[in-house]
This record gives sequence, C-alpha cells and structure tokens, in this order.
Amino acid sequence: MLKFTDEHEWLKIEDGVATVGITSHAADQLGDLVFVELPEAGATFTKGESAATVESVKAASDVYCPLDGEIVEMNPAIVDDPSLVNSDPQGAGWFFKLKLSDPSAANALLDEAAYKELIA
Repeated sequence: MLKFTDEHEWLKIEDGVATVGITSHAADQLGDLVFVELPEAGATFTKGESAATVESVKAASDVYCPLDGEIVEMNPAIVDDPSLVNSDPQGAGWFFKLKLSDPSAANALLDEAAYKELIA
C-alpha cells in the first residue's frame, strides 16, 4: 500500500512497517541535496514530529514522521550520497523504516490520486 502526506512524504506499507521517503515533487522543490541526517534505530516518534533533516544548496528542511511508530532501520546510502534522494526519491532514496504503532492510521493519509491533486 502506497500512501502520501501533505508534507510530501511517501510511505510504502508492508506488514505494519512503513518505508518512508520524500516525494519526487519534494526532491524537485528542494534541489540538489548535499546533506541528510537520519534518526537512530529504536527512536520513537509521533505523527508530525521532525524525524530527519535534509539540506540542499537552497535550504534546510525537516522530514516529518508521517505516523506514530518506532524507527527499525534507516538508509545509510543517502547519508553517504544525498544525491540518491534526487535521482530516485521513491526507490533507492528512501529515508527510514517505521514500525507503525497503529497500522490502520495509514488509512487517513492521501492515496496517490489525492496527492497528485494536492500538487497540481
């Protein structure tokens, strides 16, 4: 199941764990990323809390936790090479995996059609 937030994060949810990243639209708006800071495994966040930071040549921006949960994995490849987020934001450029406190809460997020309307 693929879901989106109005803060431009995407979530791919499988078995109660969401792989989270920023959308192509967000990556385009930010420009070329030069720095990514990720949360630690085991950290817990509530929906809307800042979970990661990205910096581009234009600006620094927060990546928000889309739902309540615990970080179970993060993507060290984007720390070493932030440009992966620009080249493949919804693939190799994922940020972290979040074990959802309440997987059904994802139902309140945007589907792809609603997200496309939001950015249109």
